[in-house]
Amino acid sequence: MPYKIGYLIGSLATGSINRTLSEALIALAPDDLEFTEIPIGDLPLYSSDYDADYPPEGRALKDAIKASDGLLIVSPEYNRSIPGALKNAIDWGSRPWGQNSFARKPTGIIGASPGGIGTAVMQSSMRAVLSFLDAPQLNAPEAYITFKPDEFGPDGEVRNEITAGFLRHYMEEYFAFVQRVLDANGAGHIGDEDAETAH
Repeated sequence: MPYKIGYLIGSLATGSINRTLSEALIALAPDDLEFTEIPIGDLPLYSSDYDADYPPEGRALKDAIKASDGLLIVSPEYNRSIPGALKNAIDWGSRPWGQNSFARKPTGIIGASPGGIGTAVMQSSMRAVLSFLDAPQLNAPEAYITFKPDEFGPDGEVRNEITAGFLRHYMEEYFAFVQRVLDANGAGHIGDEDAETAH
């Protein structure tokens, strides 16, 4: 059974280059990974006032994280940090207190930017947040993508073979990382649980 990967896109923009990057990553990923986007755009701003009775959007986010073997965060960098919509989603997923959905979920962080440092500072900030939330992270290879529109076509096509090779290697390493973390946790993976249920 494939490993179920939930991915979050940190940009809400129409035509986001990070959505384009996510399509490329999915196209280049090993066949053993099955991807489902976890949407973040409809979440209200988090407040602890919601903790006693989560709204449907918050419950849907937590359920989607729970149903994932691993997580992939594909995000731009806003003002040298995490985009507000993405940080809001992280806050929803980590609450109520004692119900942190990110704990022990193997996570990859990658992002594209038109600039030369390609989301490096955002990723550093995100690593600090995910470390507090007990989410293991793929630390190498690091992937700070300088987005060049002529290198990416529709449906995840990557026209530059060097870029394609790097992204393919990143996804192969991410796959191996997910396997290692789940094996170390003795958790198996969601696909296995689904197969057992089917029997």
